Amino acid sequence: MADVDILVNNAGIFEPKDFFQIEDSDWTRFFETNVMSGVRLSRAYLSGMLRRNWGRIVFISSESGLHIPKEMIHYGVTKTAQLAVSRGLAELTAGTAVTVNSVLPGPTRSDGVEPFLQAMAKQSGKSPEVLAAEFVKQQRPTSLLQRFATVEEVANMVIYVCSPQASATNGAALRVEGGIVRTIA
Repeated sequence: MADVDILVNNAGIFEPKDFFQIEDSDWTRFFETNVMSGVRLSRAYLSGMLRRNWGRIVFISSESGLHIPKEMIHYGVTKTAQLAVSRGLAELTAGTAVTVNSVLPGPTRSDGVEPFLQAMAKQSGKSPEVLAAEFVKQQRPTSLLQRFATVEEVANMVIYVCSPQASATNGAALRVEGGIVRTIA
């Protein structure tokens, strides 16, 4: 297996669904995709990073890991699990130049979200921009940003945490969620 210096665990799925309609197979599919993909990749590459005494692992979690959305409880649970895995792996890096962190975006206009907005727009007759604004106001009313983030805004945090300048940032859950989560810590 090739050596890897930076691993960004960004595989993830989401789906709004009423809690009472979430089947066991949905829970398993979400856990396998959102959590176990990062666990497996981290297991494959972390030991090499530790041996070389340098590396970065980043889990792309979500504000939903702290602020579980009622319309996506299964998603929120997997994002909370990512935070636990990330922190646990960071503990394994004590005294090294390897770091493991999580980045917690809020609603983001990503390639994965765009088809969802387009489908809702087609159904409602509203533009994706109007739907995105309504979503933030109705579903994430504590947002200080009051809009979806851009992928570039999230990527900037990932770039920083993967850089040598972030050597003292380890075991952190770094928010890029526009102020949705109201707690300080």
